[in-house]
Amino acid sequence: MTPPEATTSHRPGTQKESGKPIISERVRGERRLGLYLTLPSYVVMLLVTAYPLGYALVLSLYNFRLTDPGGRSFVGLRNFGVILTDPVWWNDFATTLAITIVTVAIELVLGFWFAFVMLRIVRGRGPLRTAILIPYGIVTVVSAFIWRYAFAIDSGFVNQWLNLTDFDWFGDRWSAIFVICLSEIWKTTPFISLLLLAGLVQVPEDMQEAAKVDGATAWQRLWKITLPNMKAAIMVALLFRTLDAWRIFDNPYVMTNGANNTETISFLAYRQNVTLVNLGMGSAVSVLLFLSVVAIAWIFIKVFRTDLSQVRGDQ
Repeated sequence: MTPPEATTSHRPGTQKESGKPIISERVRGERRLGLYLTLPSYVVMLLVTAYPLGYALVLSLYNFRLTDPGGRSFVGLRNFGVILTDPVWWNDFATTLAITIVTVAIELVLGFWFAFVMLRIVRGRGPLRTAILIPYGIVTVVSAFIWRYAFAIDSGFVNQWLNLTDFDWFGDRWSAIFVICLSEIWKTTPFISLLLLAGLVQVPEDMQEAAKVDGATAWQRLWKITLPNMKAAIMVALLFRTLDAWRIFDNPYVMTNGANNTETISFLAYRQNVTLVNLGMGSAVSVLLFLSVVAIAWIFIKVFRTDLSQVRGDQ
C-alpha cells in the first residue's frame, strides 16, 4: 500500500507541483524581522520625501514662473508633452545614458579587480584598502574642480604630459564627456569595489578548491562559481551605482556648465528651476527624472531576480 505521505506529496495542486517555491519558517521570520527593522526609517523617509514629491507633481501641472506669480495657470500634462517633444530633452537623455553606461561598465570591471586584490593580498592589506577608498571620501564638487584644473587648456598638467598644445578638452562634446566619465570612474570605483569585496568574502572557498581539483581554469571558476555566488552583491552594486550615475549633476556643472551638449537630465531640471525660474517646466523634468529612476530600479530587480534567501541556500 502506498504510504499516505507519498500520496499527499504528489497530489495535483500542491505547492511543489505548481512550481511555487516553498518558503521555510526561518525565511518568513527573517522577512518579518527585516520589515520591523526597516519600517521606522521607511516611514520617516516617506514623510520627508512625500511632500516635496507631491508638490513637484502638482507644480508640473501648472504654467508657473516666479517672475510672474500672478500668471499661474493650470495646463494639465502639457508641460510633459513640451518636454518629451523637445530635442533638448532627448539630447540630455542621450548624454546621461552615455555617461551612465560607460562609467558603470568600467567601474564594474575595475571594481572586480580591486576587490580581488584587496581579498588576496596579505601584507599591507589595511593601508591598501585605505588608499583605494581615498577618492570616494573626497567631496564630489572638490573632485570635479581637481579634474577641471588638471585638464584646463592653459594651466592643466595633462596637456603638458601628453605634449598637447592648447588642446581644449572641454571645447568639444565627446572630449568633455570623456573627462567627466574619467572623473566619475576615479571617484566611485572604490564604492563598487567595496560592495563587490563584501560579495567575494561570501563565496565558499571549499567550492573553489574543489573546482581546482577537478581541473577547472580560473576563467571557469569565475563564471561557474564566483559570479553566481555574488549575484546579490553585483545587483546591489550595479543598482546603487546606476541610479547615482543617472542623477549626475556636479561634474557637468563644475567642468562645463552644460556647454557643448554636455547637459544631463539633472542639469536640465536645475536650469529650468533655478536659472529660468520656470517651476512648472522644471518640476515636470524632475518628475520625469524620478519616474526614470523608479523604472531603472524596477528593471534591475526584474532582470536579476535575486532572492537573498536563495543565494544563501535556504529552502
